[in-house]
Amino acid sequence: MIRGTTELIAHIGWPTHTFKSPMIYNPYFEKAGIDAIVVPMGCKPENYANLLKSVFSLENVRGALITMPHKVTTVDLLDEASPTVQIAGSCNAVRRGPDGRLQGDMFDGEGFVRGLRRKGCELEGARVLVVGCGGVGSAIAASLARAGVAAVGLVDARAESALALGQRLVTHYPTLSVATGRNDPDGYDVVVNATPMGMNDGDPMPMDVSRISPEAFVGEVVMKSEMTAFLKAAQARGCRFQIGSDMLFEQIPAYLEYFGFQTTTPDELRAVAQIQY
Repeated sequence: MIRGTTELIAHIGWPTHTFKSPMIYNPYFEKAGIDAIVVPMGCKPENYANLLKSVFSLENVRGALITMPHKVTTVDLLDEASPTVQIAGSCNAVRRGPDGRLQGDMFDGEGFVRGLRRKGCELEGARVLVVGCGGVGSAIAASLARAGVAAVGLVDARAESALALGQRLVTHYPTLSVATGRNDPDGYDVVVNATPMGMNDGDPMPMDVSRISPEAFVGEVVMKSEMTAFLKAAQARGCRFQIGSDMLFEQIPAYLEYFGFQTTTPDELRAVAQIQY
């Protein structure tokens, strides 16, 4: 039920037909008795800067979820950016501070980290390899650094992207050991595929899976299917793993906390979600 007291969370992107968040948040809000709703807002890039400012001129807007193609553009529209946003170079959550200034954060990596920890993966002091240094990979690397990992290996098809991400990480986390350019998972405790590679059977793998230790924890970001070819190969090695959609369900409680709502668990969200494809 939408009423005059209902608070809005804008979900801004283009196109909107692929949006899944309203089918997770809104059933949860209804079940939990929270007077709020996530509203999809389709906005093309040329209109985005004006729209974002206009949305936050509304008094009943609690925050905004930002998705493609606006995550990178949003960074320059913020008054305050979290360290994760500064490292990742992208933003997927915006709120209005008490002084009216726009604050931004990035929760892709936070969702990934929460998922690993929930599965018993020890991150403090760990060595982590992240393959793919785009928006999602950068956010994951930033959140892993915040979680206390000791060393990060970064690999990207564009070597300059890995180097630039490494420099940003060290700026914010001076004690972190960063290596770039070596796509060998041997010796790593956590291995992350933040590329589309290995999505389908027959795809080239993002790395030599036979070099992954069976004791390593493997993470995936692709959500096209639950078990990608890469995860199947890691599972055959005996590795513990995390599927791509876990990152989505794990980051929603972080969003709720950021927007000032009561938090929840991924299990509660999954129980009420009404995702359709």
